[in-house]
Amino acid sequence: MPLLSVQISQLFGKYNSAPVKSIDKLPQAGSDRHYFRIHTDEKNYIAAYGPNIKENETFIYFSQQFQKKELSTANVLYINEDKSIYIQEDFGSVCLLDKLEERGFCDEVYTLYKKSLAQLAELQVKGHELVNYEKCLTNSEFGKQAIMADLLYFKYYFFDALAKPYDKQKLIDDFEALSNYLSHTEHKYFMFRDFQSRNIMVSEDDSVHFIDYQGGMNGAPQYDVASLLWQARANLTVEWKEGLLEDYMNSFEKLVGGNLNREVFRSQYHGYVLIRLLQVLGAYGFRGLFERKAQFLTSIPLALNNIKWFLEHHSVGISVPTFMQVLDMCVSNEIIEHFTPIQATEETPLLVTINSFSYKKGIPVDDSENGGGFIFDMRGILNPGRFDEYKKLSGLDKPVKNFLEQRTKMAVFLNSAFDMVDISVSNYIERGFGALMVNFGCTGGQHRSVYAAEALARHLKNKFKVKIILTHVNRDNWVK
Repeated sequence: MPLLSVQISQLFGKYNSAPVKSIDKLPQAGSDRHYFRIHTDEKNYIAAYGPNIKENETFIYFSQQFQKKELSTANVLYINEDKSIYIQEDFGSVCLLDKLEERGFCDEVYTLYKKSLAQLAELQVKGHELVNYEKCLTNSEFGKQAIMADLLYFKYYFFDALAKPYDKQKLIDDFEALSNYLSHTEHKYFMFRDFQSRNIMVSEDDSVHFIDYQGGMNGAPQYDVASLLWQARANLTVEWKEGLLEDYMNSFEKLVGGNLNREVFRSQYHGYVLIRLLQVLGAYGFRGLFERKAQFLTSIPLALNNIKWFLEHHSVGISVPTFMQVLDMCVSNEIIEHFTPIQATEETPLLVTINSFSYKKGIPVDDSENGGGFIFDMRGILNPGRFDEYKKLSGLDKPVKNFLEQRTKMAVFLNSAFDMVDISVSNYIERGFGALMVNFGCTGGQHRSVYAAEALARHLKNKFKVKIILTHVNRDNWVK
């Protein structure tokens, strides 16, 4: 069992006598935190490991404070001595985005969004009464400095990467003006900071619960509403955005008492919509363009189209001409097309054949007319097959996947492989080619190559919608 799983099991056993049946590593998102699901006979728990102790301390503090008023946040149960690992209640594996993607824009999902916003308002107002903002992870307040940081994040990690000419000083001046305008907001409460549908878990009884609020601070409530309603991946309809904003304002008004100036609230809301959209675009740029994580690159055109629609229908409230020129460049057809991958249709002839194989048995032969393709040697990745507990498993099994994700440079290797294969797939779709073969080889064709072949197949299906044939050539000879 990997070291982290052992430490988690020991921490759990120190406080809870329930026997641990298994510990599964959950898929890692954009941060350096690692999450695990602990299975016992009666219930499951979530364990989190984070190397950033200050971040862990902030999450634990917020959670403990919010539990005093039973808000819709996690109950942290056990914490290890150095606060690098903590165990919290498990809200399940279904998030609000999953519900939307599964059921579409139906009344049931709208109700879940409405419920989430009502409980957000409660967290913002009641949480504000509970929190000491000196314990925040970064800024204690989402004021001018924090707004400037978001704008510069967009500038450095997305716009500057486009290498387009612009007046740097005038852009900074516009950033200053917009930051001043938005920092003088009428309302300031607890701000979640990353309130999006992946951080809202939906239980079997349709109750909603919030996770990943360690970035919270004092700030404008409109920012969190903008984060949820304008999430690029969710792509909510205009009717839903407008209706849910009204629902939120109704809930917020009841909690703060008195009449809410909705015209002013909406005006500042639109400013925060733009700030949030740009902060997310900066994050996609950082993760995709600089860290070269392929899944974030595919989100860039969604974010750009979101910004384009917003600019066509709303104003930020003040004159910022250079900033508007920069945004117009970002949402030009040229830039959006640059980041939008070509996708296969039913008429596209390309068929990508992906194989895992054993070098002991030989490299698969390409019988297509032109041959060629890629052969990736996985033997530079630490082999799980060297360890007794993995010998009879394969790259299809969770323990092996966890090993490769936690203890090897598999992710770095695959990002480079994806970059190369993507060039050919895109070009072959455009040129009407019919075949491409990609082979991943390792010693036995059972662990590393299998994992890599499965990962590439998922990537190409998601990004290019291309037809795939996936074969594990040495499957009949796997150690069993």
